[in-house]
Amino acid sequence: MKKIVIVCSIIMVSAGFISCGDKREPGRAYMPDMYYSRAYETYGYNDVNGEYDNLKKRGITYTAIPVNGTMARGDVEPYPFPNSDTGYKQSASFTSPLDSVKLSASQMKEAERLFLVNCAICHGSKLDGNGPLWKGGDGPFPAAPRNLTDDYTKKLADGTIYHVIEYGKGLMGSYASQLRPEQRWWVIKYIRSKQGPATDSTQKTTTTKTDSTASAK
Repeated sequence: MKKIVIVCSIIMVSAGFISCGDKREPGRAYMPDMYYSRAYETYGYNDVNGEYDNLKKRGITYTAIPVNGTMARGDVEPYPFPNSDTGYKQSASFTSPLDSVKLSASQMKEAERLFLVNCAICHGSKLDGNGPLWKGGDGPFPAAPRNLTDDYTKKLADGTIYHVIEYGKGLMGSYASQLRPEQRWWVIKYIRSKQGPATDSTQKTTTTKTDSTASAK
């Protein structure tokens, strides 16, 4: 029994001395393939066992770059019209995928939040163009932003408003990086919910003329 205790003590002391060796040495890795992982370059071809040279010999050129038109999962078709006068006119034909969809109360609340965060600083929380940057002419903005409740904006197609969000217009810059495509449609839905119907200028003119005639009589 005494011999076993002595042997065990010697083993423990030896293990202690071994473990207190060079601290810069990381020791042995239990799973070296996981500990020393192989680095892979994004979109780069990783040559394994001469596979890249083998492909070249067979006349195959591999770049690992996605083919043209590739879309990320959950993404939508790219906006088809250019940032030009022609593209602006064509945008009226760009229809919203949410035309036949009614946003839920929570979705409309999110649409309102997106508008307040991205648009209200110029167009105002009431959509009247009197945001903090204009402030009735006392703000730092040199010109009043568009009143989104006026007849001009009411008569714009949803696709045209989308075009303006995509590229910007006049003093307004692009918000393509701030709002995802789906979010832009949500914001447009929110704007429409606050606008009300457009005034029929033709009917208004006719009514005015009739009233004037009646007064003259």
